[in-house]
Amino acid sequence: MKIRIDGKETEVDPGETIMDAAKRAGIEIPTLCWSEAFGGQGVCRFCTVEIDAGGRRRLVASCTYPLSEESDVWTNTPAVREIRRNIVTLLYRRAPNSDLMKKLFHEYDCREIEASDPTESCIMCRLCVKACEKVGAYAISAVLRGIDKRIATPFDEGSPDCVGCGACAEICPTGAIPLKEEDGRREIWHRSFQMSRCEECGEYYGARPAIEHVQRRLEFDISSENLCPRCRRGKLAAAVNDVSLHREELT
Repeated sequence: MKIRIDGKETEVDPGETIMDAAKRAGIEIPTLCWSEAFGGQGVCRFCTVEIDAGGRRRLVASCTYPLSEESDVWTNTPAVREIRRNIVTLLYRRAPNSDLMKKLFHEYDCREIEASDPTESCIMCRLCVKACEKVGAYAISAVLRGIDKRIATPFDEGSPDCVGCGACAEICPTGAIPLKEEDGRREIWHRSFQMSRCEECGEYYGARPAIEHVQRRLEFDISSENLCPRCRRGKLAAAVNDVSLHREELT
């Protein structure tokens, strides 16, 4: 099945999202709640595009809209730009302390607006919650309602389900989740975790509970080698190289 995105024809599979089709075609659509790890959520609506399918033209969220027929898609029409400008304005009002939102606010030439909380950086994209679910920890979630809604641990206390992996902080587009690492300890979500130290390079590379959690989920024991990812890759590459040299010697 073929569709056209900004006039560029591309082949798609039925059910594929506009976002995935656009990325494969090399067409960039801005988004705030999409991740390669688990796709789109349709939360921020920043990826809105205009589509004409079956003679009906409308605005849709490209990260969740499934393609089912030949269509024309436009990613930068006046209507699309206006929607994105309004979205940025509202998100900036919620999270004015975010460098990303400050940048977008100026890029989209938004109207000046009074911020709700000048110290807030979270735009409620929920990527952190999805990342925590993907890890299998389920330590954080959206709490409260309306303008008071936010991401937190139960009762704003250290959650026993948190393994200190830091996936939530890493995926957060606005840097709203504080993560502190000092003297071999990682602090996040009201908890402090001892970090593992690489026996090869001496660098701290991850919270011990997170490493143990991954081992249990993958049923893979790496406890005999306390190596950081970089040193582990280096050791694996050296082993592969040794095998290749040995094969060459045999031939």
